[in-house]
Amino acid sequence: MRILVVEDDKALSNLLVRALREESYAVDLAQDGQEAEWLAYENPYDAIVLDLMLPIKDGLTVLRNLRAGGISTPVLILTAKDTAQDVVKGLDEGGDDYLKKPFSLDELLARVRALLRRKDTDIATVIEVGPIRIDPSKKMVTREGRPIELTAKEYALMEYFGRNAGVVLSRTQLSEHVWDMNFEPTSNVVDVYVGYLRNKIDKPWESNFIKTMRGHGYMLDVEGRSAADA
Repeated sequence: MRILVVEDDKALSNLLVRALREESYAVDLAQDGQEAEWLAYENPYDAIVLDLMLPIKDGLTVLRNLRAGGISTPVLILTAKDTAQDVVKGLDEGGDDYLKKPFSLDELLARVRALLRRKDTDIATVIEVGPIRIDPSKKMVTREGRPIELTAKEYALMEYFGRNAGVVLSRTQLSEHVWDMNFEPTSNVVDVYVGYLRNKIDKPWESNFIKTMRGHGYMLDVEGRSAADA
């Protein structure tokens, strides 16, 4: 899942980016409102963490413009303002949730997870595809109760597959949601990581959950037929 962090305080922005990346999210950073608006229109983010006090364009103006432009990405507002009027204004402009500074990283991460669930219109905290269970809060994947050890990027790719089970995903879609703006579009890294996942998710069980849709991309098949039947 790919997140845009919009925060001009260097120390706080570095902390947020590091914490989110440690949770296996792909993260881009904008340090002013103008850059944030441009990035939000250019990339398909799954969530935006938006500070209100920003240079060039303030956060409320950015939020208002994004909503007017049809960008419906869930937004978590960060604010040092603590009056009810300020909070209400942020929510009325299109914010989905807010967090007052100072805040704990654990609370911020929990609110981000909640926004991602809301985006998927899925109230379950665990994603289940056949015998595969994906727990976003623990960053854990199991199959038939057996834990599967994944790297951070393998987990991020698996979670995105899980949230879109049964949907054909192009290599472009996978790269846009699992990697950040530094991703090299001519790279074969998506195919490489899909291969890594297959070796851990499918190969030990001789199944075919992660399917290649030739000419289109990949899909996490909700049926997961055996490799012999594929």
